[in-house]
Amino acid sequence: MTPMDGAAGRVQPRDDIALMAGYHSPQLDVEVRLNTNESPMPPPAAFGEAVAAAARSVTWNRYPDRQATELRSRIAARHGVSPDQVFAANGSNEVLQCLLLAYGGTGRCAAVFEPTYALHSHLARVTGTAVIEGERREDFTLDADAALELIASAQPSVTFLCSPNNPSGTVEPRPVVAALLDAAASTGGLLCVDEAYAEFAPRSALDLVDDQTPLAVTRTYSKTWAMAGARLGYLVGPRWLVAELDKVALPYHLDALKQSVGIAALDFVDDMQARVGAIVAERTRLTDRLSGLGVDVWPSGANFVLIRPRDRDGAEVWQQLVDRSVLVRNCSSWPRLAGCLRITVGTPQEDDRFLDALEDILG
Repeated sequence: MTPMDGAAGRVQPRDDIALMAGYHSPQLDVEVRLNTNESPMPPPAAFGEAVAAAARSVTWNRYPDRQATELRSRIAARHGVSPDQVFAANGSNEVLQCLLLAYGGTGRCAAVFEPTYALHSHLARVTGTAVIEGERREDFTLDADAALELIASAQPSVTFLCSPNNPSGTVEPRPVVAALLDAAASTGGLLCVDEAYAEFAPRSALDLVDDQTPLAVTRTYSKTWAMAGARLGYLVGPRWLVAELDKVALPYHLDALKQSVGIAALDFVDDMQARVGAIVAERTRLTDRLSGLGVDVWPSGANFVLIRPRDRDGAEVWQQLVDRSVLVRNCSSWPRLAGCLRITVGTPQEDDRFLDALEDILG
């Protein structure tokens, strides 16, 4: 019989889902939003015109190209790989979900290193995959020896490494990535390097991808391309891995307009790189200003900065910022992040508004 509760006709979900909290970012009506790592600058006006032209060219009464052939070909050309090494989906979160649908599930586990991106654990549990948690050092870098020991003992099907790490901004050294990749391969598992913020960082794992290596690198259009509203992401990996992801993706999961928008964005590489450069420069300015206030600041290779007020409760500071119409991310409830706040790099005007508010609160 189907499990029921006291309400007539109400069917109960899986036990593990019933106990699970959803993943949400607060969406409040404020003047300055620095909480979801969006680009503070939109794409150029010419991109909007290209999107409008793409919308006019869509054959709306027909299904889209199920394989997203042109989109995958253009992404592949940008990264110097073959189109059949690229998998695209509705944001990198759906890419991660498909990875776990194919390689996770009952009787398998995924490894994460806390504190890190909460969706890795959340999506693992949603797909019925057990989660094994390793720990980062106090400075949020990875202890390679401890990580290798965890992989050897737990033998996860998927090991997640977020670099730059969210929410700390930490960029993992190349030898650490290579060591984890070797460990995952030796135990029959995959290493997934989540590079949602890679364009803001000094290095990437993309050049380690080949057809013999169990490595998947995920990217998103949301941050680098200033397209959070489009929900488009992709993975670069071995051909055999991409073929398995194609099996678990829903039919026609990428609509025709989204494919066209993703293609159009790739005609604006110079604009993207200029925008990324401006954000990196502003990140330096923001970090320098924060260092002069009563907060601890972690070095970041992403488009955000993690801080912890030294003599004030972080949640209280967050609320006082909201009271001043400035929204940042309250990370206090995340593993090992008591009192921490994550600040998206905004425009200079937005960042000054935040800095002035924070100085007023701490002063």
